[in-house]
This record gives sequence, C-alpha cells and structure tokens, in this order.
Amino acid sequence: MKLAIIGKGGTGQVVINRALAQGHKIALIISSKDATRGADDLANDLRGLDAVIDFSTTNAVLRNIGACALAGVPLIEGTTGWNEQDQGVRRIIEMHNGAFVYGANFSIGVNLFYRITKHASQLFSKVKGYESFIEEQHHSRKKDTPSGTALKLKALMQNHLQNEISVAATRAGNIPGTHRVGFDSNSDQILLTHFARTREGFADGALFAASWIQGKKGFYEFSELIDEALR
Repeated sequence: MKLAIIGKGGTGQVVINRALAQGHKIALIISSKDATRGADDLANDLRGLDAVIDFSTTNAVLRNIGACALAGVPLIEGTTGWNEQDQGVRRIIEMHNGAFVYGANFSIGVNLFYRITKHASQLFSKVKGYESFIEEQHHSRKKDTPSGTALKLKALMQNHLQNEISVAATRAGNIPGTHRVGFDSNSDQILLTHFARTREGFADGALFAASWIQGKKGFYEFSELIDEALR
C-alpha cells in the first residue's frame, strides 16, 4: 500500500517502521505540530494514496478527517479524545462517501481483552458481593484521561454490572499502556490485566485496518474488524 502517516511521535514512528518492514511505501509524513494547513490544502497532497494512518493530536482530528474525505482516501484514526464530535464525523464521512476506521485501541490483544472483560462482567453480574474497578497507566505525554481504552472497558462493563465503576489513571514516564480490570469482594479479588510491551501491537493493528478498508466505504470501529476476523 501507498500510505501517509500523520503524527511522528512514539506510535507514529513505530507505524512507519512496521509499514516499511511489511513492504508498504510511505509517500508522506505529516507532523502532528503542522496544524496550520487547512483540509483543502492537505487533501491535495493525499489524493491517490491507498490510506492515511493518524496517530497525532485530538485538535487535528477533524481537519484530518475532512482532508481524507475530500481526497477520497480511507483514514485509519488512532487518535482518541474526539468522541464528543462523533456525530459530526459521521456526517463528514457520509457526505463524501468516505471510508473511516477508528478505535480506542488498535492492539489486537486489547480488542481480545475487551471480549474477555465483557464475558467476565456477564459472569459477575450473576453473583453478589463483588464491586468492579479499572486502573490504567500511560506515558506522561498522553493527554486524554481516562484513556479511550479505559472508557471502552467501562462501557462494556456497565452493560452488565450495576455498581459504579471506578477508573484510576496514571501518567508517568514512557509506559506504552497498561489496563487492569478488577472484581473485588470481602473474600477475594480477581484481576484481569493487559500490558503493552511495545507500540508495535498498535501499529500492526492500524496496518491491518488499512489493508481491510481497501475497496470499502463507511464508518467502522476497529472492534468490528476483529469480530469479522474471529468468525
């Protein structure tokens, strides 16, 4: 594939390295700090590419979505913190018959962790005496708190559990990402943990999404791709 990468930070750089290792071509790299260019201007540079992968900043997401929609290029959106603008994003994609994949987390392992958490929540909903909680840790450069992954976990759990689910967030050092889901009672505690050793899992998931979206149109969450792969 012929790709553009938006965001040259930690995850963006890993996406570049993994894409090249898999034989893809990086046609364009855009710094997340380059927020001065308008969507029309950026769209001119994106036309003819197979996909754009964005791990930049929240305040640039709408500009990037608009540019990709105008250019007719699928966008893989790995940046989080923009969900309150979900309806506006959907309108942009529908208006331009665009192609868009987003996810709170592009790690395939995390997406399997979602399903484990959902099943555990269903089990604990049938017994009394347990309260649930979420703990997440990320590097100090991550701005959104709690993480999109933690919020996704909370939403999955709230579909089945009655108690208020506490979410604790830590930002320090260079932690790629750790998420714990706990179920606590007077007699015991059960912990489910996903620990990201590197950012390669996020990069490989984004590249998988870029390949999957080829020839498709519409608005997709990454978990839908995993559901299809698990059938």
